[in-house]
Amino acid sequence: MRLAFMGSPDFAVPALRAIHGAGHDIAAVYCQPARPAGRGHAVRRCPVHVVADELELTVRTPPRLRKDPEAQAAFAALGLDVAVVAAYGLILPQAMLDAPRRGCLNIHGSLLPRWRGAAPIQAAVLAGDGETGITIMQMDAGLDTGPMLLWQGVPIGPETTTAGLHDTLADLGAKLILQALDSPPAPVAQPEDGATYAPKLSRDDSPIDWTAPAAVIDRRIRAFDPWPGTSTVLNGNPFKILAARPAEGTGAPGTVIDDRLTVACGEGAIRLTRVQLPGRAALDTDAFLRGHPVPPGTVLGQ
Repeated sequence: MRLAFMGSPDFAVPALRAIHGAGHDIAAVYCQPARPAGRGHAVRRCPVHVVADELELTVRTPPRLRKDPEAQAAFAALGLDVAVVAAYGLILPQAMLDAPRRGCLNIHGSLLPRWRGAAPIQAAVLAGDGETGITIMQMDAGLDTGPMLLWQGVPIGPETTTAGLHDTLADLGAKLILQALDSPPAPVAQPEDGATYAPKLSRDDSPIDWTAPAAVIDRRIRAFDPWPGTSTVLNGNPFKILAARPAEGTGAPGTVIDDRLTVACGEGAIRLTRVQLPGRAALDTDAFLRGHPVPPGTVLGQ
């Protein structure tokens, strides 16, 4: 089958590799342009671009599509049977949705219609959902509103992080998109009720509100691992919280209540188990406390 693959981050890589390995004719790979990244601001290709180059595939990186008739015409000229989209990062105009013979299929990281939008994996963990999954969707002009072709659930446990769930869903998406390409199922309209939206995250979402219940803070830490991360302030310095677990104890919200870096929350408490200061290595809490004692009574977030 002749297709275009459209994706940018790590989430899309297993699908690209699976499609290539299955022998489909990948006419072009579309992804976000290379951008400065890291401390040195060196220009870096996105993960899909790196893999596409490795596989010797044609790569296109238009900075925009909706107001670029030349990019739209170039896409149409590929003569595609289908396009596969996975976390691409650009909205496809109607002309591009209509160009492939079978339209455009999206690999979405939730069980639609729950968690449409930009950050469905984080949203599911943050909300305390017991299950999420992958939906293969026929794209339309709406925001993740198109009919569903395939879907499969994945459980979310009390220790599930976005980092681990991301990899599980990326692999599942690769498996399901091959099924959708090889044996196209009949589309099923999404339910009219139950839709929720997962907005794009930013670093502004990182700070912890210690007045929230411990269970909510625990989910937030797991949901925002690895990005945008969670943070607070310790003795006037930014302080990253990489891992934690609910614990026994009470006290004023944000107050350290023992010598193991257990922090009181609005309800209950949470023990920080892996932390990081700016410019320093991430450390398990026991190792961190040996070099940076944090006595009971210390208030975080100030």
